[in-house]
Amino acid sequence: MTSGRVGATNGKWPAHAHDGLTHNRAVNKSSRALSYRRNLAGFTLIEVMIVVVVLTLLAAVALPSFLDSLRKSRRAEAFTALSAAQLAQERWRSSNAQYSDNLTAAPNATPPDPRGLGLSATTTGGLYSVAITGTSATGYTVSAVAVEGKSQAADSACRTLAVRVTGAQITYAGCNGCSLVATDFAATNVCWSR
Repeated sequence: MTSGRVGATNGKWPAHAHDGLTHNRAVNKSSRALSYRRNLAGFTLIEVMIVVVVLTLLAAVALPSFLDSLRKSRRAEAFTALSAAQLAQERWRSSNAQYSDNLTAAPNATPPDPRGLGLSATTTGGLYSVAITGTSATGYTVSAVAVEGKSQAADSACRTLAVRVTGAQITYAGCNGCSLVATDFAATNVCWSR
């Protein structure tokens, strides 16, 4: 029995026509799967931009807080140097008529040239420069000032730290570029929180 279709036998499609149909279905199915996988494989530009904006906002908030905390922790370097100077001054004063005005010269046990305290003019990490001023028989001022060009120079609240000893009274100062006059010193100071 023949039908009106060319190449058809017994009412069935020829073998090559059936293979082509199966092949087309397989190609369509695989291209859809590939297209779907391509969509899942990456991010859209909008998604990437949203992530960048969120990360930028987090960095804008977190970075200043982190740097402020880092500067506060580095103040310990100045506190250590000021404490060392205080101890050295008290040792000095126990053998001399007045406190020393020379921070860096090596101590000399033989008068009349007793020299100095034998300490460094900068802190161990190099973040602060240390100086002694206003020495007398009853007191002195020792200060640590953040070195320009170092990270502590950006310490907005406590760029300068100082201790003043007058008689038996110890007062503290901490400020950003202050001149260390009497009004800058107090029994407590925000830079010297305990």
